[in-house]
Amino acid sequence: LLFPPRCVGCGRIDTSWCTDCQQDMDKLAFPDDIGAIEPLSAVMASAWHTDKIREAVQALKYENARAVAKPLGKRLAQCLQKQQWIIDIVVPVPLHTKRLAERGYNQAQLLAEQVAIETEIYCEPAALQRVRETKSQVTISGAERLTNITGAFAATNSLINGQIVLIIDDVYTTGSTMRACGEALLLAGAQSVYGLTVTAAGHSFTHKKETVDEHYNTRA
Repeated sequence: LLFPPRCVGCGRIDTSWCTDCQQDMDKLAFPDDIGAIEPLSAVMASAWHTDKIREAVQALKYENARAVAKPLGKRLAQCLQKQQWIIDIVVPVPLHTKRLAERGYNQAQLLAEQVAIETEIYCEPAALQRVRETKSQVTISGAERLTNITGAFAATNSLINGQIVLIIDDVYTTGSTMRACGEALLLAGAQSVYGLTVTAAGHSFTHKKETVDEHYNTRA
């Protein structure tokens, strides 16, 4: 009675995600393919990082609005089905144990588990671990993100060896996190790796991608 749930999209009381906001999200067109970013085979997002879907992602990530993982996960599954990728296993981008303890949950895991329910593809959160604590990617930009995240992940060979892996995350900005996860998974024996996020940042996207590509190619 004192603190009823409010829709993260419009503020309507008594629901975390109302039917009107769901209808607005259903009307959103899926973005064009982001394309291949080394070492991933392809990356796709279900929407641009704007309007109500941005509010939903931010509420899931920062405001403990775990209920919106269900509608967002369903949209991810719809986006995945349009790609016609052959996927063996779904793996969420992991949080460091310290960050997980602070937040109490991993939003990427909630999304990945919903995708698994919708698509009947096995989800294995233990396949990828964040072995090094890093700065928040929100506070830095461009090639700094890739430097910050390089070597932060490790994958378990017995869980992903020979598998085609789909990485799930909430937001795609420069691709640095996806790259680092892909490297760890391929190093551990994954056959190939794809990436899927709820949203992709549209502002200066091309410039950011080129900056990270240049850094990645130089380092390689």
